[in-house]
Amino acid sequence: MSWTYVWVFRSVPLIVNLLFWYNIAYLYKRLEVGIPFGPSLFGFETLDLLGPMTAAVFGLAVHQAAYSAEVMRSGLLSVDPGQREAAAALGIPRGRQFRRIVLPQAMRTILPTGANEVINLFKSTSVVYVMAISELFYQVRVIYNRNGAVWAMLMVATVWYLVLTTILSIAQYYIERHYARGNARQLPPTPWQRVRSFVRRDSESRDHRVTELHVEHLDHEAGALRP
Repeated sequence: MSWTYVWVFRSVPLIVNLLFWYNIAYLYKRLEVGIPFGPSLFGFETLDLLGPMTAAVFGLAVHQAAYSAEVMRSGLLSVDPGQREAAAALGIPRGRQFRRIVLPQAMRTILPTGANEVINLFKSTSVVYVMAISELFYQVRVIYNRNGAVWAMLMVATVWYLVLTTILSIAQYYIERHYARGNARQLPPTPWQRVRSFVRRDSESRDHRVTELHVEHLDHEAGALRP
């Protein structure tokens, strides 16, 4: 069942997936919940349940989940089976084995690809403009269709995507650093730590130079006072 889900949603283009959920009311006017082959308990109109925003969120979610499932699978397979066997031999419960032993090691493999998938999902939200949803790219299109400033508005959208993607990349860096603690004896300094270290060394160098100049000045005055 899971293989079928991954196969279907990885094979269908994102825009087709979005338009399918957006227009599902043409296929099913009304959705009902009830007993199989029995009476219906309650129901609702499809348009009331799946509006444009709900259809966009659902379409993006089921599309991305197929890719994320493969990323998670690859991460879990990267953990040596001997780790589970050793944990089982020590009598560690299966739930704790997964939380404390398997998952921290798998996350080192999952995070780089998983973060790329999150960033790609964020940029894929621009596709929902075909559903007339007021997201960033849709607003850019509306504005440049009014004033004709196509390149200027595209640059504005590009800057916004760069800023938001940079925020996600920074979060990815620190999460990866957190899970790398069990793999590296000493973590490399963060960019902020490098900046602080550079500023500290520069300040210490200036203070040392000022001290040397002050000592030279005192030696010069002492030499001038000698008979």
